[in-house]
Amino acid sequence: MVLMFLSGIAAAGQERYVMPVDEAKKDASFFAFREKLIAAAEKRDAAFILSILDPKIELSFGGDSGIADFKRIWRITSRDSVFWNEFLPVIKNGGSFVRGGNTKLFYAPYTFNGFPEDVDSFEYQAIFGKHVNLRERPDTNSPVVASLSYNIVKVDHERSVKNGENYAWLNIETLGGKKGFVKSEFVRSPIDYRAGFEKRRGVWKMVAFITGD
Repeated sequence: MVLMFLSGIAAAGQERYVMPVDEAKKDASFFAFREKLIAAAEKRDAAFILSILDPKIELSFGGDSGIADFKRIWRITSRDSVFWNEFLPVIKNGGSFVRGGNTKLFYAPYTFNGFPEDVDSFEYQAIFGKHVNLRERPDTNSPVVASLSYNIVKVDHERSVKNGENYAWLNIETLGGKKGFVKSEFVRSPIDYRAGFEKRRGVWKMVAFITGD
């Protein structure tokens, strides 16, 4: 994704959004494939996941690729694999087709291809849901400051709250100036984990499951 740094992105008082998009139904074969994939992921069916991996699946920008590396990184046959918690929000939240030459790719979730190109994807993220409570303090009993839906936000990690190694609450500010705390699962970076799928020899395969840029 091309990053552009334009001064107009942070105009005071101007909210911007990353609205959900799902183009899966544009291709009946992909839509049917995704339905099976979601069902398998919900059942934690490791065998099915391994069966739809492309032999050269991209896994990192550091050279990790292929099924052997996928098994090493994710250990999805283990009951405590973190793969499922990372993968389900990706595959269940829309996406879009990317066309170039004779290649047809689908990338999920919608926040990856849907994020505005003139907004720095390293600095800004998006509210990942509708009617998400923005609270005064990092506490579910804290007063609700506003209700957010798909807003682009800036995260202040220094003021955010961790639970162990992971963030439980994120301190955020919208482009329109709304400030407060949101539960971390409702905020997503456009360069967080995404999955790429391509139809090869008549069969859909997962060709990428990757984070970063």
